Amino acid sequence: MFGEHLSPCIDLNKELTDHPAATFYGRVAGDSMRDAGVSEGDVLVIDKSLDAADGDMVVCFIDGEFMMKYISFSDPETGHREENAMWLVSANPDCTPLKVTDLSSFSVWGVVTYVIKKIRRRQ
Repeated sequence: MFGEHLSPCIDLNKELTDHPAATFYGRVAGDSMRDAGVSEGDVLVIDKSLDAADGDMVVCFIDGEFMMKYISFSDPETGHREENAMWLVSANPDCTPLKVTDLSSFSVWGVVTYVIKKIRRRQ
């Protein structure tokens, strides 16, 4: 029934986590990452042990709010880097990039390593 390429039992924790003690799951709310294929209700696999690199999709905490964005160390408009600044960039043209400076209350909560999508609608 499963063919030669499918396994009947897959442990998703083993398949999707390199650092189990530092890996968490979260559910997407909103559409700021829609053009990256991330939709409301999708499940995120988030690794808190990874250092965020330029271009990573991250879950961050800024000024009292959690959000998921791409992290960029260059200004999205000019491509130039500024000392002590980074940007949080959506994958939705309706959302403006958010500049993070030393004055922001900001932390990267974790790096998104997988997105799990539901494709069947509930009946």
